[in-house]
Amino acid sequence: MHELGVTENIVNIALAKAAEVQASKILKISIVIGELSGFVPDCIDFYFESLSKDTIAERAKLDFDIIPAKFRCRNCSTIASPEGMLWTCPSCQSQSMEVIGGQEFYIKDLEVE
Repeated sequence: MHELGVTENIVNIALAKAAEVQASKILKISIVIGELSGFVPDCIDFYFESLSKDTIAERAKLDFDIIPAKFRCRNCSTIASPEGMLWTCPSCQSQSMEVIGGQEFYIKDLEVE
């Protein structure tokens, strides 16, 4: 249920940014979500529908850009995406991996009129 809080923030940020440019309607909100962020786009969509009701964001489309997980091996510096739950370096087989991508979560842009 942590999607409720972040969806409230999405709505508040979008409304504030739209107000800055004196927009009358928010048409689309583009959101970047990392695969490892723990946020579920369908849940955000669900909460957005009720939280945006009776605002200029009502009926806005949420567009999600999912960023895949990326790791860097601490031993050989190879950068790779994990295969399933296997977090092993494909080059040296080390399990000493550092997350370098896939934890993102932010509003990329707004489309307003």
